[in-house]
Amino acid sequence: MRNHRFTTRQRGATLIVGLITLVMVTLLVISAFTLSSNNLKAVGNMQFRNEAIAAANMAIEQTLSSPFTTVNSPNSVSVDIDQDNTIDYMVDVAAPACIQAPPASVNLTALSGVSSNIPNTSDYLTLWEITATVTSQSTGASVVVKQGVSQRLTQSQYSASTCSSP
Repeated sequence: MRNHRFTTRQRGATLIVGLITLVMVTLLVISAFTLSSNNLKAVGNMQFRNEAIAAANMAIEQTLSSPFTTVNSPNSVSVDIDQDNTIDYMVDVAAPACIQAPPASVNLTALSGVSSNIPNTSDYLTLWEITATVTSQSTGASVVVKQGVSQRLTQSQYSASTCSSP
């Protein structure tokens, strides 16, 4: 008779242990789901940021392919990243800033073997900084990309550029 009572107590303990195990497994699954959704958000944010950087670089390349040395006002460039004929990003490109414009020198060492730098007054080695700002309303991505570029200008190009303006 005592064996029978001991067996019924065992069955109740098994039920409690089973419920505790079920709760622990449920908590483990919920935490794994939360962790994976946070990782998905982080990867999505990285993708939006990389797309915004690509859009800024495309706008800078478009600016560099134009006569940018005479531009003295900012402009906006629309960019279609995924080529589906809809504008994905609007990029604000600031007016190119002339950082420096020293006269170009002719290196006579290569020509005569004598080390001498004679200034060539008709050319200038200009250094420019182009800044592109992207802010996406749909994704919330926001980046600023700065690009430096060196451009050799003749005297007439230099006179027409924003470098020669005070």
